[in-house]
Amino acid sequence: MKTFSAKAEEVERKWYVIDAADQVVGRVAEKAAVLLRGKHKPIFTTHCDTGDFVIVINADKAVFTGKKETQKEYMAFSGFIGGHHSETVKSRRARHPELIIESAVKGMVPHNRLGRQVLRKLHVYKGAEHPHQAQAPAELKLK
Repeated sequence: MKTFSAKAEEVERKWYVIDAADQVVGRVAEKAAVLLRGKHKPIFTTHCDTGDFVIVINADKAVFTGKKETQKEYMAFSGFIGGHHSETVKSRRARHPELIIESAVKGMVPHNRLGRQVLRKLHVYKGAEHPHQAQAPAELKLK
């Protein structure tokens, strides 16, 4: 018996829509990461991209549990002197709410070339509309 190994160009990819309105950010990100990576498929192969495309809508309405809305901080460092920047969830939601979901999913995929390739299939929008109607995405319900 031979071991099956999936090839990225032979994988059939689907499109899914996740509505993040009134959903916890971590649960939305976890479901998106599993779909992007392809771990829900029986042909999952660790070293190649077997995942599907994911569209997350209503990113501005996703919620955090506890006091994370005011206490959690996102930090960035440019590498230069005085290049440290930080902002709270509240200020990031006002400035660019898509980054909240994108950074949560980014932490759940591999931190290498494969992870960067997988993240290209993630599309996050702050409103309920998205330009991917032609792909006929399937609605995915979270519990």
